[in-house]
Amino acid sequence: MPITVSEAYIETFENNVRHLAQQKQSRLRRCVTEVGKQSESHNFDRLAASESRHKTSPRTESPSGGNGSGAVGSDDGLEWSRRKSLIQTYDTGEIIEPEDIVQMLIDPKNASTENLVMNMMRRVDDIIIGAATGDSRDGAGGAVAFPPTQIVGDYTGEIGLDFVLEVDELFDANDIDPDEKKFFVIGPRQKRKLMQLLEVTSADFQERKALATGYLPDFMGYDWIVSNRLNSPGANQIDCFAMTQKALGLHVAGDIATKVGERADMSFAWQVYLMLHMDAVRVEDEHIVWAQLADTVS
Repeated sequence: MPITVSEAYIETFENNVRHLAQQKQSRLRRCVTEVGKQSESHNFDRLAASESRHKTSPRTESPSGGNGSGAVGSDDGLEWSRRKSLIQTYDTGEIIEPEDIVQMLIDPKNASTENLVMNMMRRVDDIIIGAATGDSRDGAGGAVAFPPTQIVGDYTGEIGLDFVLEVDELFDANDIDPDEKKFFVIGPRQKRKLMQLLEVTSADFQERKALATGYLPDFMGYDWIVSNRLNSPGANQIDCFAMTQKALGLHVAGDIATKVGERADMSFAWQVYLMLHMDAVRVEDEHIVWAQLADTVS
């Protein structure tokens, strides 16, 4: 006689959905200058530094051009320019059949919506990363390439103390205000390399214990952000960057919006739909440094 006790076995299921490992929130949105305007584009006006002149004699004509030379009668004036955003639309969604809902313990609408929101949060980081080192846009809509003078490294060297000092030297050379909060966006291997440095992990150099917490302290005055979404132009190469909040402008014409509704044209299936209207543009080149690093740990 066959043993049939297994027919009485009970299967149990969780009451909630486990979302597989993924980045849930935008990590870079707090690192930029955000503007909320319902418009097709937004202009970020810029004014270059000017210089005064040395007045060497009395009753001289007043200077009229602040073009950096202090020249009298100059028609150049102060140097104005613009960087321009151009709103792009991003969306995502899912269709949930009525039979799926009645045959599941959990409500798939809630889990699907939560998953898609996290999807859009990561999209915000992608927009910011793309604008950081890609072409910017001037007031006339023309492309502005990333200035070579703001690039450190050539993908052959790993991150280290001297590399960070070289990046910091460039900020100092650009007269970036020391009070400006600085961010350094790196990948997981760069974090691992930094955690090997005595200057990062030793209490003789840092008040916050990196090895004890697993997080990088405010090493060299930077807020370190680890991202898995950075560009990789080639094998064992990674595009990291350091910046202040003034480097990039984030134009939000419409933040992440979620709609959930029934579709009469699809057997009354539920549709989850999310939309985002956003663009980012590099506004001040002097406030960002492109770190071209070897994505290795030796």
